[in-house]
Amino acid sequence: MAKSLNKVQLIGNVGKDPEVRSTSSGGRVADFSLATSKSWNDQAGGGQRQEKTEWHRCIAWNGRSGSGMGLADIVEKFVKKGDKVYVEGSIEYRQWQDQSGQTRYMTEIRVRDLILLSPRGEGGGGGDWDGGGRSSRSAAPDRGRPPAAAAASEDFEEFPRALEDADDDLPF
Repeated sequence: MAKSLNKVQLIGNVGKDPEVRSTSSGGRVADFSLATSKSWNDQAGGGQRQEKTEWHRCIAWNGRSGSGMGLADIVEKFVKKGDKVYVEGSIEYRQWQDQSGQTRYMTEIRVRDLILLSPRGEGGGGGDWDGGGRSSRSAAPDRGRPPAAAAASEDFEEFPRALEDADDDLPF
């Protein structure tokens, strides 16, 4: 049996505040743009630094479970323009006829998981969110450290010796 995979992983900056709409059936959907950039030294142009930015249209839907916040609600509450986020999802292609009869095409990233990478003070929430609206981090991370550092210390609380061994001389 042949298998296939449609998976996208992006880390980038949100280009504008998300737009959240309600559907006629009562669902909610958040729409935001995500910019990913790459840079390189142009050998043909005298070694000048070049940069290229790609823009991605991201769509996050609330899950069908009636409990908790859905992904669109999380995006509405915590994601702001300029935030750095990790997005995981799938690529979807759509086409339609516009009012003048021309065929239009759109490529979207259907978001399944979202991780806020911006520190709390910069507008982001600093947590992991999946399509069910569940967070894998504590609701109140240590405010003296970035969320990633707070989560790392929580991970090692069960293994206190792991932190003690961190200063060992490594043979390589």
